[in-house]
Amino acid sequence: MRIFLIAASALAITACSQAEEADPAEATEPAAAEVSGPVAIDGNPSAGMYRVTTEEGEVYMEDAKPDGTYVTTKDGEVVETGTWEQPSPDQWCSQVDEEYIDEEEDGTRKCNTEQIDENGVWTSVNSEGKTAVIERADS
Repeated sequence: MRIFLIAASALAITACSQAEEADPAEATEPAAAEVSGPVAIDGNPSAGMYRVTTEEGEVYMEDAKPDGTYVTTKDGEVVETGTWEQPSPDQWCSQVDEEYIDEEEDGTRKCNTEQIDENGVWTSVNSEGKTAVIERADS
């Protein structure tokens, strides 16, 4: 961290001494933050901890890990594990691990459509048309 601050200070001094040479349009544009890996609909990395609230009001915590696996818990108990991918910011796909396949879950890869509305509410609609509200829980 100290090295970063020293380097930033040196760059600031250098930038000030070369102010006449800088293009004013470039100076006013903020630098875009680089995100490695898949990006969620909110523009942040897909990996992270999320609070998922279903239409029925049930609340789950989902830990989407950077290695492409996830763990879903309810009331502190694991209720599902599997793999995930996000081919585009508005599409979230997952597949449950074999141990969670049952009469309701067939184990195939399923994708949800995600969006953020004009009020900033993030929703995810599954293949059955059910909507859940998504909130980041790791920030």
